[in-house]
Amino acid sequence: MVVIRLARGGAKKHPFYSIVAADSRNRRDGRFIERVGYYNPLAAGAETPLSLNLERITYWEQNGARLSPTVTRLVKQSAKATRQAA
Repeated sequence: MVVIRLARGGAKKHPFYSIVAADSRNRRDGRFIERVGYYNPLAAGAETPLSLNLERITYWEQNGARLSPTVTRLVKQSAKATRQAA
């Protein structure tokens, strides 16, 4: 099964996450199918903390992929931010 989840990167105590579509049997930071965004929880200043390709996330969901709980929260947060900006 394909799952859309976070893959951790960055340095110790300075996390940076890629949001990836991956086979659920692969390791968290292992092989993935496609990168669909990123999340930087420690973004400061003009840095963008969250970037998602919602078209690709929707595509994967329509083809049976499941979102992890954290990615679900981030997608809702992103949708809410875009609604308020419009």
